Amino acid sequence: MSERYETLATRIHERFGEQMSRVPSSCGELTYELDKDNLIEVATALRNEAVFGFEMLMDVCGVDYLNYGSDEWTTNDATDTGFSRGVQRGPVILDEADEFDGKRFAVVYHLLSLQHNFRMRLRVFTGTSNPPMVKSVVDIWNGANWFEREAFDLYGILFDGHPDLRRILTDYGFIGHPFRKDFPLMGNVEVSYDADEGRVVYKPVSIEPRTLVPRVIRDDNRYAADLKDANDG
Repeated sequence: MSERYETLATRIHERFGEQMSRVPSSCGELTYELDKDNLIEVATALRNEAVFGFEMLMDVCGVDYLNYGSDEWTTNDATDTGFSRGVQRGPVILDEADEFDGKRFAVVYHLLSLQHNFRMRLRVFTGTSNPPMVKSVVDIWNGANWFEREAFDLYGILFDGHPDLRRILTDYGFIGHPFRKDFPLMGNVEVSYDADEGRVVYKPVSIEPRTLVPRVIRDDNRYAADLKDANDG
């Protein structure tokens, strides 16, 4: 990480202390995790205090960490019966659960300081509540309005204090949140035009649910050390 960003990290630690926890980065970026109860206080300070000056919110996005880091199939060997061999998926947490794992849903904020030419990222986990919820930052950065609506639409994350929290990408009457990891890949309904009724009709989806296993070997032997120079004469 550059000296400029290390200096910024030092200032953040001196100002916020234990309120913000630095997340290790392998690409030279500055990312912090904080409790959702501290979000409004920290965000306001990052925007208003001259030493930081993060006056622009570039993006707000949701993340679903359900089954994060786990594999549904082994990828080091080719499959026996082709690309479309399905695997049995394990049980997942449904929307009807009383509560979620505290580290399942997160909201990520991408900040930009024009005056100092700094970028940084904040990550806030929503906790165990169902539905997941964090405070809205619309009153701090007005540009969060549509970003928060998108995170609500796709992940079902509520933003307390948002002036007009409603879906923004999915259709009217859409059921569920399509970016959740337990949302069925083929959806819940099929949409088609019925010529006899003269309108669009909805019916239960008829596609059989399955997870596809790619017919590939991840370690490409073209790059193996003992084969690389074999044809060089």
